[in-house]
Amino acid sequence: MENIEIVQQINEWSTKLLKSLEEKLSSQLTPDQIRIYSEKYSKMKDIFQLAKEYLEIEDEIELWKEEMPEGFEYEVEKLQKKQEDIMQDLISLVLPESEYSGKNVFLEIRAGTGGEEAALFAADLLRMYLRYVEKKNFKAEIVDENKTDLGGYKEVVIKIKGKNVGNLLKYESGVHRVQRVPTTESGGRIHTSTATVAVLPEVSNVEIEINPSDIRIDTYRASGAGGQYVNKTESAVRITHIPTGIVVTCQSERSQLQNKEQAMNILRARLFKLKLEEQAKKISSNRKSQIGTGERSEKIRTYNFPQNRVTDHRINYTSYNLQAVLDGELDEFITRLMRIDMLEQLENILKGGNEDEN
Repeated sequence: MENIEIVQQINEWSTKLLKSLEEKLSSQLTPDQIRIYSEKYSKMKDIFQLAKEYLEIEDEIELWKEEMPEGFEYEVEKLQKKQEDIMQDLISLVLPESEYSGKNVFLEIRAGTGGEEAALFAADLLRMYLRYVEKKNFKAEIVDENKTDLGGYKEVVIKIKGKNVGNLLKYESGVHRVQRVPTTESGGRIHTSTATVAVLPEVSNVEIEINPSDIRIDTYRASGAGGQYVNKTESAVRITHIPTGIVVTCQSERSQLQNKEQAMNILRARLFKLKLEEQAKKISSNRKSQIGTGERSEKIRTYNFPQNRVTDHRINYTSYNLQAVLDGELDEFITRLMRIDMLEQLENILKGGNEDEN
């Protein structure tokens, strides 16, 4: 569905709900009801005004195109940019908040099929995300890692802090595939390897409560960076969640207490994600968007070195600037994924009437 159709539907939808809310507010209500309906009316009024302004700009664009005076292309571009800004405001007002809204995230990368080459690819993905984080002025720290002898990663977990970070990175969850000649390959043959990415929102112990009797905590000597200190004390922590079998390790901090706290944070995030996946399966009657589902079996992107291309299979979009992508230039994918995802959600809301006056 095109933007103009979406906005026309929003306009009709908001007009209908404004009329219904006006009738509610003119009836006998308690003070609490007045407050609730007034807040809904105010929000719906904002939605209505934005949709109206968008449609008025569309009429103005058509007028410019019909007249075609000198410099009309520049004027049309300015108006279209204004429409894009209005569309973003509309989307933020109409769409419900996601589980990532206002939260930091844990991003987990695991080597998949392909042995050492998969581990090296996982290292490439780690560098890609760290560069992306840097470009966005987010903050990232490695909270757990399992390196290989050649500098790859069997598994690495980073915590990323920043405004709207989850709503941007959630589209990265899934299976990433690489096609290239490995450095370990002497015959020049192209190999296909994979790595799995999971993006988990950080949640509080209020959102996910863990029964102490459901976990087993083991400590051991940390390895890797940190000098002699990490090898002299049992500062590393392994937590096993017995009911689900989920195992979390952390050795990035200097103290056992800090590692335990970080590991518990990761465990809560994984349990929260598991809970969301179970809820999604129960709502199988509703069509589930293929964008940003975060299913680990879902192949989402291919990085093809011989052809210098990166293809996102969810939106059938290909970039022929592989190195730039690996250097953290992910916006060309994320922006497209976000737009399509939002438009699909808007379409479902408008069709289903999920936002009503009750």
